[in-house]
Amino acid sequence: MTDSPEPLEGAPLIAPSTTDHPLYDKVTEACRTVYDPEIPVNIYDLGLIYTVDISEENDVKIMMTLTAPGCPVAGDMPGWVAEAVEPLDGVKTVDVQLTWEPPWGMDMMSDEARLELGFM
Repeated sequence: MTDSPEPLEGAPLIAPSTTDHPLYDKVTEACRTVYDPEIPVNIYDLGLIYTVDISEENDVKIMMTLTAPGCPVAGDMPGWVAEAVEPLDGVKTVDVQLTWEPPWGMDMMSDEARLELGFM
């Protein structure tokens, strides 16, 4: 038996967002102002924003991914997201983290993104 707990079967790979927080809609709209320079769709509708977690103190933690680990803006995009969210009224701090689990897939795009890119 190992000391590390096994993941629960059926447990979500992506943590839920704090959708009931008053700042949630403003944060997601700010994320929609950031674009992958290679794809003419915002990163939120591309499905690159996995989790928006907002504390009671209005500290915002964003877990995001990129379309591929070799993305040329991998080092820059988290900063772009933080710069878009930090100026919002009420936001105390912003922490943007990159993850590669689960890997991004085209099925994570919104219908709007699929339509924009000609997949619908």
